[in-house]
Amino acid sequence: MAFQALTFQGVTNAEQVNKITTALMMLDGVDSVEVGRYGAEVEGRAKREVLIKAVEKLNLGVKVT
Repeated sequence: MAFQALTFQGVTNAEQVNKITTALMMLDGVDSVEVGRYGAEVEGRAKREVLIKAVEKLNLGVKVT
């Protein structure tokens, strides 16, 4: 199983963490995800670009790297 780590800037509250968690879990190929204010750890076969686009699509003003 592949592991990806994302880094966030601009996550300020639990509502944003919950939205990011939901968005990532809904993606095809994601088996598990742990999200915090400063990043996420994702297990599965989803591509990194897809993970980043899913977070950016939420328009939360969060920078993802």
